[in-house]
Amino acid sequence: MKENITTTVTVSGKSDTKQKAFAAALSSVQGALLRESKKVFLRIEPVDIKVIRAEEKITTEKFLFFFLPRKKYLYSVTIDVTVNMTTVDTDKIDFKLAP
Repeated sequence: MKENITTTVTVSGKSDTKQKAFAAALSSVQGALLRESKKVFLRIEPVDIKVIRAEEKITTEKFLFFFLPRKKYLYSVTIDVTVNMTTVDTDKIDFKLAP
């Protein structure tokens, strides 16, 4: 009934800082796993992280095309996360009709 599965999922995140972009990618691991499987997850434990792509985009904004220039940063990261999952397969549970 309880199974241990190891799988790899690719996730990505964007933000204005490196830490927030990486955290956004890691927080989407559970959602990506839920889309792939119909099992109930008891535990999701990351084992390994591999960075596929990490980009920094810098844009310069100016007020009225000349005044007060400032730089805006956008970081995006795509990572492969290998996870160990403990799942319960609900298809193997025998549900009986209640009277």
